[in-house]
Amino acid sequence: MTGAWQRSEVVLTSGATYANPYTELDVWADFCGPDGLTLRRPAFYDGCGTWRVRFAAPSPGVWRWASATTVDDPGLHAEGVLEVGHGQHGNRFHRHGFWRMSPGGRSLVHADGTPVVLVADTVWALPFRATEADTAVYAADRQRKGFNAALLMSMQPDMNARGPRERGVDEGFDIAFEDLADGHLTELNVGYFQTLDKLLDILIAHEIVPVLQPVFQGFGWKGLDVAGTVVPSEEYARYCRYLVARYGAAPVMYLVGADGWGSEPQIEAGGQEVRAWDCYRQPTGIHYNPSSDNRAFHDADWLDFQWCQTGHSGAHVPERVADMWRTAPPKGVANGEPTYEHTRSAATAHGWWQGHEAWSNLCAGGTMGVVYGAANLWQWRLHARERGHSEYFLGPPGSWRDALDFPGSTYVGLVGRILDGLPTTDMEPDWTTFLAPRGIRVPGKLQITYLEDGGPLFPMSEDGVPRRYRIVDPRTGETVEDGEREPGKSVEPTGAGPRLVIFHNDQGAKPR
Repeated sequence: MTGAWQRSEVVLTSGATYANPYTELDVWADFCGPDGLTLRRPAFYDGCGTWRVRFAAPSPGVWRWASATTVDDPGLHAEGVLEVGHGQHGNRFHRHGFWRMSPGGRSLVHADGTPVVLVADTVWALPFRATEADTAVYAADRQRKGFNAALLMSMQPDMNARGPRERGVDEGFDIAFEDLADGHLTELNVGYFQTLDKLLDILIAHEIVPVLQPVFQGFGWKGLDVAGTVVPSEEYARYCRYLVARYGAAPVMYLVGADGWGSEPQIEAGGQEVRAWDCYRQPTGIHYNPSSDNRAFHDADWLDFQWCQTGHSGAHVPERVADMWRTAPPKGVANGEPTYEHTRSAATAHGWWQGHEAWSNLCAGGTMGVVYGAANLWQWRLHARERGHSEYFLGPPGSWRDALDFPGSTYVGLVGRILDGLPTTDMEPDWTTFLAPRGIRVPGKLQITYLEDGGPLFPMSEDGVPRRYRIVDPRTGETVEDGEREPGKSVEPTGAGPRLVIFHNDQGAKPR
């Protein structure tokens, strides 16, 4: 017996032989729950005539299932019963369910409504370069610091990348499709995805949500001709369905466009396919290059979020986030790629630069959450002498393991630690309540002001501001003082450096 929101699996064996099972047929199963809810899950081909259907029941009870396919194959038409209990609740996704967008479309919540603020790391090359042991080291570090998501290239996207077909060796990488070098996604390498299963399971066990990007549209891994703008749209869409089938019965997000203009036809095809097959409606969106207007397909039902990119020059550009916030209809907004820490030099975007960037973007309207990146980590650089990477994006000599210790990651991770347990759902930018340029609020529930240089906080409009407050040092996450606000009186944080003033009636809120 499995528990609610825990993955189970139905195994089917085809009774016929196919030249290419990945492209020749579709298989799925319908799961009907005790309350009459029916959820359809696509199956995925896993080699040797085997198809698998992965399912996570959103509630306990008896779930009856029946599989079907687009061909006449008795082995792929079956039915059965799945008994689901309350299960073990050690992992927060088993307690609260998968992520989805909030009622107002601006932030993340679990299926049961528990608020979430995305705190994502940019570790694009992990799926095709990392080993299981390496992934465990990475995941433990990021969970300890407060990260809850990881942006991933689901495959090596450069058509002209060359190197050993092996993980853990110089310039080596694993291959997801044998014909990617020709701009196609038809010759599936099942072994690649069986390894990826293990890597993503490690992340999820550490409560880190994989943000799956199908095939890059922009720079890619080494800038050697990405396939995301070349692959036929129907092949891109089929691969998106495969990702939903293989990984969608666990907490994931779908980044159907990355580093391009957003208008590429593959992105729309992928977004529509994810929405058609993802019965859990986990968040789906686009990440743009630094020169895009960040508005592609904005009215589409399949699109949940828009993530800008502000480039790697070390500039703070929160106005990009503010501009997206004003675009209707409301979507989730974040800066999906600020400057990577230590790009090109040890001084670029170093240390507290990252903390200030995160809080500035959040207060400007990036209320879906914050994203961090580190040079040498996103490429999964094995050591200081590994060749073949673009010099522009490399940091000072070092490996991905060295990059884990860049100090900025600690400051960004603390954003999640500080906000965990607070009522952040559909919070909005605010600069009218206090005489301060950066703040966010949920009227009547939560008010947070970020003071870049500390100093007094003068009230301008006090309607809906909770009385109780605490003052937090965002560089450590420590509450340095607390109290109760007197109407008309200023709040004056003590000490030097940046401060967060958090007004919330339930000051005893605990992380969830």
